[in-house]
Amino acid sequence: MAHASDGHSLEFKLPDLGEGLTEAEIVRWLVEVGDVVVVDQPVVEVETAKAMVEVPCPYGGVVTARFGEEGTELPVGAPLVTVAVDGDEAAAAGGPARESGTGAAGTPAAEPSAAAAKADGKTEGSGNVLVGYGTSEAPARRRRVRAGRPAATGPSGRANGRVLPAEPAGGQVRTAEPVDGPVPVISPLVRRLARQNDLDLRELTGSGPQGLILRADVEYALRAAAAQGARTADQAARTSGEQVAASVTSAPSVTSASPGTRVPLKGVRGAVADKLSRSRREIPDATCWVDADATELMRARTAMNASGGPKISLVALLARICTAALARFPELNSTVDTEAREIVRLDGVHLGFAAQTDRGLVVPVVRDAHARDAESLTAEFARLTEAARAGRLTPGELTGGTFTLNNYGVFGVDGSTPIINHPEAAMLGVGRIVPKPWVHEGELAVRQVVQLSLTFDHRVCDGGTAGGFLRYVADCVEQPAVLLRTL
Repeated sequence: MAHASDGHSLEFKLPDLGEGLTEAEIVRWLVEVGDVVVVDQPVVEVETAKAMVEVPCPYGGVVTARFGEEGTELPVGAPLVTVAVDGDEAAAAGGPARESGTGAAGTPAAEPSAAAAKADGKTEGSGNVLVGYGTSEAPARRRRVRAGRPAATGPSGRANGRVLPAEPAGGQVRTAEPVDGPVPVISPLVRRLARQNDLDLRELTGSGPQGLILRADVEYALRAAAAQGARTADQAARTSGEQVAASVTSAPSVTSASPGTRVPLKGVRGAVADKLSRSRREIPDATCWVDADATELMRARTAMNASGGPKISLVALLARICTAALARFPELNSTVDTEAREIVRLDGVHLGFAAQTDRGLVVPVVRDAHARDAESLTAEFARLTEAARAGRLTPGELTGGTFTLNNYGVFGVDGSTPIINHPEAAMLGVGRIVPKPWVHEGELAVRQVVQLSLTFDHRVCDGGTAGGFLRYVADCVEQPAVLLRTL
């Protein structure tokens, strides 16, 4: 299919993925240059620090360019694709975008609307760009002339001309800004990376069009500096070793240490590292634990599942116990506002649970867990677990938790002192349930025993509250009838 007859193209940028996410990595292109796409058709699969998502394009037409190769990390607002559209759609989106075949600086360009519209002004197309984050009809906006346009790329992702950045909020045109001199740098991510590592951008030679300094250039310089540092340290060690050998002939020779393998902290692994590091810095946590006889809880679950109907999972029963305990000890369903120096006690329980996947540890959130019964909790745990393993969790399903249930017993361990999922105030840990000797009704017996632990933010409560919460949980595990009295 040829380009639109009047040659108009609209540019689709990487949308705001929400929840503070500022970049995404291209995992897989779903379209090729020259393909025909319809409104809301997914064009690329990207991976953020929270999940993998397919990004739909709000325009229908012919793909004329793609920006970035698979594995490339793009900031929010960077161009993804350009689509040749008919005149009506281009006009409805804000005026003619870019004449087909052009791309030089100074070409008039349309600001793409969040949804494609018909010529009569009615919304034609785009629904949600991402689940939970949608496009809507944009207000009327004036046409703007940009100082330049991103150069089109082919399937290889190589640029054919100078690349300019995404337009920032407020409508200002962002150009390569000097850093105490004419340094061609555009991306704020590049500047931040250099600043965090005390790297002088004036000493770099950009590999991008017209000498543009790219993130890859900064990362290469950092790797080179690290390698030079390792060589310097190795040389110092060798020199020191030679000096020692000269004075003590029997001293063993000094060998250089292996530099090892470097694994980038990005994607899910990077997000986990950042969040847990922040938790350790900000939260004065403490942990208490207790062994409990889970024999009666296991029998109760067996009886429930033998009565017919949907099967009830053990984690659902533990979640039900958690929500009942939080109703009695609301201090632990809270967060700390450090700026206001206030403890914010939350009304509802949005229960997170730790799930290990091929992409790393994620914590999906069961919304309004306090209002769900065991059957509903079982179904929601199953749905979120399947989505986590398939990499289909949305940012909204991975955020907003108020308390976390961590069943590390699935790894075959008894206990743990987990790090609190910031900004929550507590986490209940559950170890494996195994037969152990136990004094039951005055006699030694073999019972199903589990270790329970509670890690809590000592700012929101003291040990008495934490101990009371954990003891109530243990009582419900040992005697499920205790839970029935509170329902």
